[in-house]
Amino acid sequence: MKTLAIDAMGGDFGPPVCVPACAEYLQSVQDARVVLVGDSRQIKPLIPHHLIRSIDVIHCEHAVAMGDKPSQVVRSKEKTSMSIAVELVQQKDADACVSAGNTGALMALSKRLLTMIEGVSRPAIMGVVPSVDGYSYLLDMGANVDCDAEQLLEFALMATLLVQALDEKISPSVALLNNGQEDIKGNSQVKQAAELLTNNPFINYIGFIEGHNLYQAVADIIVCDGFVGNIALKASEGVANFILDVFRREVDKKKYLKPLFWLLLQCTRRASKQVDPRYLNGACFLGVKGVVVKSHGHADSLAFKQALLYAHKMVDANIVDKLSALSEIK
Repeated sequence: MKTLAIDAMGGDFGPPVCVPACAEYLQSVQDARVVLVGDSRQIKPLIPHHLIRSIDVIHCEHAVAMGDKPSQVVRSKEKTSMSIAVELVQQKDADACVSAGNTGALMALSKRLLTMIEGVSRPAIMGVVPSVDGYSYLLDMGANVDCDAEQLLEFALMATLLVQALDEKISPSVALLNNGQEDIKGNSQVKQAAELLTNNPFINYIGFIEGHNLYQAVADIIVCDGFVGNIALKASEGVANFILDVFRREVDKKKYLKPLFWLLLQCTRRASKQVDPRYLNGACFLGVKGVVVKSHGHADSLAFKQALLYAHKMVDANIVDKLSALSEIK
């Protein structure tokens, strides 16, 4: 039976999103239970009666705020819903931790409590970007704003091991996100990383890709530093919201467009699993000795459920043990 520890107080919405998402998760999988950590006074009234036996609650008065500094969270002796959830994984009382809370704090707690896999100098945040024909994995998405070539190589190796385990691909393709596809483009770190990736027999390196290739599934794995990766994703979210806002404003100005806008939304919903980012919610922390999944802070219950399913899939694939082979292939 798989057990997920949930920081129920994390994110923008807390228990009103986490608890229904856990209920939907438990109804869609077999042999699973969840442990909700947080204010029991808020959590328990939201638990469906028929799932009481599958959901445990650990009461905790304190939570990590989105604006808290990671260093202060780690040094604090005060127990929080986030720290207890990570500790449950450390103590083997849970198979994975899921939180929509402060990313930096979750990463810092994971590094300290779970420690690092041998051969990994820095953990990376890896998420999924959609395309018409499938999806790609992108890392790093914000854990490391400055990376040298060796660390980019580590990211590629960890992601390759993960994709082999999750998607059963023997030799997933790897690309470096760059400001051009020519060999002369890029900063010194990216150029050095390209050389390392080319010379590593374990990696199926296909070269540089540019920003407009992100959503074309031209590679199974896209590697970059956290500064570039985070900006690329936030910019993509901004463009998507901008397009929707333009449509809405035009509809407000010209009421006769409302039926067309409604039809557009219906078409979008029918293709939602391909284009709706909620269905790809959840980013894993690669490099720590435990499964930790970060949900988007704005996630609704549908999106948070996807993060739970992602964590479940990673536990099922025994990904932490698979990543222990990193030191041998590095």
